[in-house]
Amino acid sequence: MSNLVFRFATVQGQAIHWFLRRNCSVTPAQLGWLYASLCVVSLGIGTFFWFQGAVLILPFAWLELAAVGIAFLAYARHAADREHILLQGRRLVVETENAGRLERAEFNRDWVRVEPAADERSLIEVSGQGRRVTVGRYLRPELRPALAREIRQALRET
Repeated sequence: MSNLVFRFATVQGQAIHWFLRRNCSVTPAQLGWLYASLCVVSLGIGTFFWFQGAVLILPFAWLELAAVGIAFLAYARHAADREHILLQGRRLVVETENAGRLERAEFNRDWVRVEPAADERSLIEVSGQGRRVTVGRYLRPELRPALAREIRQALRET
């Protein structure tokens, strides 16, 4: 295993890990603080105009904050989406997390196939023993063939 050089993987002891994550510029915690500050400013301005006699400003501010909150919630649900591929010993484990739902598939490394699902730039299909999992969602399409080659090489040579 020591002579293999990986572009996408990290080696920890006798295990090889591929961590593929969504590229998020804002974490859910940062988004929560942003939303809280937006609420304070918007409701502060709405309250000021409420006391000036513009009574419809505050209900519209609440409506606006509800819409923005729903959009932020949808973003935050998918901010932690990831794919984790682990090659350790005789098994290849693929975990995918989407909107907080974790799916796990385990394969015998001698019986697993790693190939494009459709064409060379499509998602990578990992299959074996009657199971199929697609990976590579969080990788640019032109890099997916390199990831597939890397996984196949690790399966052969380790």
